[in-house]
Amino acid sequence: MNEIFLSPYSATNTESKIYKIWEESGFFNPDICVEKGVTNESSESFTVVMPPPNANGDLHAGHSLFITLEDIMTRYKRMSGFKTLWIPGADHAGFETQVVYEKKLEKEGRSRFGMDPNDLYKEILDFTLLNKKNMESQVRSMGASCDWSREKFTLDEDVVSKTQDTFIKMFNDGMIYRGKRTINWCYKHQTSLSEVETESVEESSPFYYFKYGPFEIGTVRPETKFGDKYVVMHPNDKRYSEYKDGQKIQLEWINGPIEATIIKDEAVDMEFGTGVMTITPWHSQIDFEIAQRHNLDMEQIIDWRGKLLPIAGEFAGMNIKDARPKIVEKLKAKGLVTRVDDKYTNVVKRCYKCNTIIEPQTKDQWFVKMAPLTKMALDSVDRGEIKFIPDNYEKIFRYWMENSIDWNISRQIVWGIPIPAWFNGDKIAASKEKPEGDGWVKDIDTFDTWFSSGQWPLMVTGFPDGEDFKKFYPTQVMETGHDLIFKWVPRMVIFGLYLGGKAPFNTVYLHGLVNDAQGKKMSKSKGNVINPLTLTDKYGTDALRMALVIGNTPGTDLALREDKVKGYKNFGNKIWNITRFVLENTKDWDGKKPDNLSESSTKNISELNELVADVTKDMDNYRFYLAAEKLYHYVWHTFADKIIEESKESLKSDDTLIKTSAQYTLRYILETSLKLLHPFMPFITEEIWSHLEIENKKLLMVTQWPK
Repeated sequence: MNEIFLSPYSATNTESKIYKIWEESGFFNPDICVEKGVTNESSESFTVVMPPPNANGDLHAGHSLFITLEDIMTRYKRMSGFKTLWIPGADHAGFETQVVYEKKLEKEGRSRFGMDPNDLYKEILDFTLLNKKNMESQVRSMGASCDWSREKFTLDEDVVSKTQDTFIKMFNDGMIYRGKRTINWCYKHQTSLSEVETESVEESSPFYYFKYGPFEIGTVRPETKFGDKYVVMHPNDKRYSEYKDGQKIQLEWINGPIEATIIKDEAVDMEFGTGVMTITPWHSQIDFEIAQRHNLDMEQIIDWRGKLLPIAGEFAGMNIKDARPKIVEKLKAKGLVTRVDDKYTNVVKRCYKCNTIIEPQTKDQWFVKMAPLTKMALDSVDRGEIKFIPDNYEKIFRYWMENSIDWNISRQIVWGIPIPAWFNGDKIAASKEKPEGDGWVKDIDTFDTWFSSGQWPLMVTGFPDGEDFKKFYPTQVMETGHDLIFKWVPRMVIFGLYLGGKAPFNTVYLHGLVNDAQGKKMSKSKGNVINPLTLTDKYGTDALRMALVIGNTPGTDLALREDKVKGYKNFGNKIWNITRFVLENTKDWDGKKPDNLSESSTKNISELNELVADVTKDMDNYRFYLAAEKLYHYVWHTFADKIIEESKESLKSDDTLIKTSAQYTLRYILETSLKLLHPFMPFITEEIWSHLEIENKKLLMVTQWPK
């Protein structure tokens, strides 16, 4: 017996050594697997694209979960003879990374405002590349058997170029337009955001009712009312039949007398409040649409930093939050406050990164026409081209596709892919190069990150002409967090169909969040963040992987407890001790299968073969949580507690048939168990495998899955 098994298993001394062997073997690359005869050129391919982690910090528990799940898929398919490709990557993560870097600047007493854009970009690039290198080292430490020779970064030169090509194509196809529309503006970070980058939160706010001439109007935002000179009511509201569309009325308002115009429009809800409202077209999408229908003029009330403009008179320059109570006091003094509802609940949009209340602003931006693209996505799902695990997420996907609005892809940040557009008066050109002639000015905005990452399966496979695109697109699985069902997944689907002519994957596997031991969402402010690398240092990567998988059904959030990870470290020790027992008791075995097996050996091998069939079915149907649990119980409670205990008498027998049957059975079950466990616990299984004497032995990672 190899003396290594006389000492306890040490993950610390094993994992980096094993990963180096794997990586140097080249078997993460499907081409090398074919070249070395591990896989046939004619074999079916299996491709997974890694959701590229943001290259702006360390891996968190959610990253560990997706790496574990995707590595399980990859290792299983590789052992099953597929040309298996798992493509790694890293995301520059535009707005999110700039937010992280702005916090760093704040700590240093600096601000991005006033910095030269090129200097800021260079600083963020250096910061990101350093984090990217660290992050990739951490991905390796989780055992990821991805093909690093194909690794992509969302700011690679070819990715930037192809992303800009897509914009130009969509502009020429009439799928992208530039227009002045209401956008979500974060005045802390000075950029517009898409709908999926805002969070809608129910909050209690005072609802104020004001006397507006002969009417009573209501609002939670009195600070927007300085420019209100249109009073709108439903044309069928009999309460106001005496008033005519276009009629002028004189009234006293915040800063003195004004002339207001009556507007009749069906957008007004007659049942809400008094059925009358004033509109602020610059700062409300509904009001903007009313103004467009009636050709009304618009005026900006709040500037880009959340402060009131000169139209607010004495309140000009004040932050809107500070100005609100003062404006109400002035209206009270003028006798224009009729009542206040202090228990009103409304939905407030906030920036998903800094929690700043979103200010609707009107701004010229680039928009993608979503209706024709979402129809393509829905048609693809209708044809059965995309399967969702769990299947209830198909309804969520459909909801977002059926209720989408045009997508604002412009961002006012430096950290991102530049939008290839030029302006010259009323003329617009979509081009990487400056158009001929004088007066052309380059667009300084960058793309929303989702615009480039939405094309990720295409980019990493070399669309449109690359060999990988021909061999590995569409991919088989997109495994990602369930929170991305309305952010990233739809964008990948629409770009895959629009550009590549096919859905980019045929299965979407969605995992839940990894929460703390009490099931609460991890956050730095709560102080409950669990660093996965701390757990792997303490208990080994295999133990963490098992803890992340067992009991973790798709789409369901997982409470990660340290004692659970510790329990699977004990399981690893059990496997190690089982191996020691088997090797000690088979050292005089000749390595050959006996001509005849004892009744108990036949029964035990038959039961194991049933387990192989059962686990294989689970693996094929993405039930990894069940497969891992079955293997855990089999190895500990059937193999160790039952079969090994029962074999002790047979191993002492003078009957050669009984003894050799027992020896053969122990080795057969050990080797088969290692193969079955390898996708879940790759380090300890590969380490044990390396010390077994097996004819024509290969690395366990490319050994055939049990039949």
